[in-house]
Amino acid sequence: MKKHLFIILILTSMFSFSQEKEFTGDPDTAFERARELAFNEQRAKAQDSLKFILTKYSNYHDIRSFLANTYSWDGDYDKAKKEFEYILKDRPDRLNDWKLAITNELRSDAPDSALEMTNKGLSHFPENPDLLYLKASALEDLDKKETALETLQQLLEKHPGHAKAKSFKDSLLDDLSKNTIGASASVDLYSEVFDPMQYYLLKYARQTKYGSIHAKVNINNRFESTGAQFEIDAYPKITKGLYAYVNVGFSNSFLFPKLRYGAELYKSLPKSLEASLGFRTLKYNASTTIYTGSVGWYTGNSYWSLRSYVTPGEPKTSVSGTLSYRKYSRNADNYYSVGVGLGYSPEVNRFYVEGIDEAVINLDSQKLNLGYNFTSKSNKNAWGIQAGITHQEISFDPGAYFWIYSISVSWNMKFRGK
Repeated sequence: MKKHLFIILILTSMFSFSQEKEFTGDPDTAFERARELAFNEQRAKAQDSLKFILTKYSNYHDIRSFLANTYSWDGDYDKAKKEFEYILKDRPDRLNDWKLAITNELRSDAPDSALEMTNKGLSHFPENPDLLYLKASALEDLDKKETALETLQQLLEKHPGHAKAKSFKDSLLDDLSKNTIGASASVDLYSEVFDPMQYYLLKYARQTKYGSIHAKVNINNRFESTGAQFEIDAYPKITKGLYAYVNVGFSNSFLFPKLRYGAELYKSLPKSLEASLGFRTLKYNASTTIYTGSVGWYTGNSYWSLRSYVTPGEPKTSVSGTLSYRKYSRNADNYYSVGVGLGYSPEVNRFYVEGIDEAVINLDSQKLNLGYNFTSKSNKNAWGIQAGITHQEISFDPGAYFWIYSISVSWNMKFRGK
C-alpha cells in the first residue's frame, strides 16, 4: 500500500511540474507584477516571470520588449539583441523597438551593427528624427564625424526644434573645429616703484592626429620699452596615456630671453591621477635652467593640480610651487579657477632687467589668482577673465616688498578650416 502511495505522489508531482511549464493566468496582471519586481531591484525574478508569461504568449511583444530592455540594463546585450530581433522580424512597424534595439547595440560598443539597424529602421520610418539621431551617434562612434554631421543637418532641416540634435551638432562642430585663433591682454599694477606693465598674446593653434601645435607672439610693454617674442608649443601624443610638451621661443628684446626651450612628459596614472616632469631653459646673457613637475587629480567635475619649479643658482636654489583648483560646468572650456602660490619662478614671472646677466630667481613671493572661463552656446567662442594679487620681494631691495595687482582677459575662436 505504501509503495502504491509513493508512486501516486511521484506521478502527481511530475504532473504538477509539467503543468507549470506553461503560463496560466492573466498576462497583463503578471506583466505588471514583473515590472514592479524589475523596478525594485529584483531583476532576476522579474526576468523569470516575463519568460514564463512568454511560454504561453510568445507574441506579446510589449512583454518581450521589456524583457530585452532589462537584459540591456544588466549588460546582457546579446540576450537583449536576440529578443529585439524576434520582435522586429514579426513586427517591423514597432518604432520604439527599433530605437531600443539600436541603443542596445550602441551600449554594447557595436556601432557597425547599430548603423546597419538604423538603416533598416529608416527603410520603415523614413526621415524619423530619433532614428536619424541614433544613426549620427553610430557614425560618431565609427569616427565618421563629417557624415554624422550631415545626418544631423538632414534631421534638423525637417525638425529644427529637435533640442538633442542641435546640441549634438554643436558638439560635433566643436570636435571638427581643428583650428583656433586667440588673443589675450593683461596688466600688472604695482603699489610702488614700477609703472604698469602690459602683456599681449596672439596665437594660432592646430589640432592634428599627432597632437596640437601652437604658434604664439608675445608682446610686452615694460620699463618704457616694447618687445616681442615668437614661440612654438607642441603637445605630441606618444602612446595611450602618455604625451609630451615641447617649446621653443626666440626674441631680440631684453624683455624676453634671447632663446627659450623646454620639454615635459605627462603620464596618466590610476585613480584619475596625472603626473609630469620636465625642464625649461631661459637664455639671456647667461642661461637659467628650471626643473618642473606636477601632479594632477580629476575628481568628478573638479581638477586639482600641484606644480613645483626648482631653479638651481647662487646663493641658493630657488623653489616655488602653485596649487590650482578648477570646477568645471558643461565642458572643459567652462570653469572657475583658484590658484595659490609660494616662491618665485622666472618661468612664470619672466622678470628681467637690462644690464643684469641672469634672470632673477631668488625672491620671496606669495600670490592668489581667481579666474572664470566660459564659452558661447555653440562653444565656438571662449572667453576668460582672471584677477590676481601678489606680494613680492623687490629684486634690488631684499627684505622690502610691493604688491602687484593683475587682471587679464582672453578670447579664443575655433573654426574648421581645411
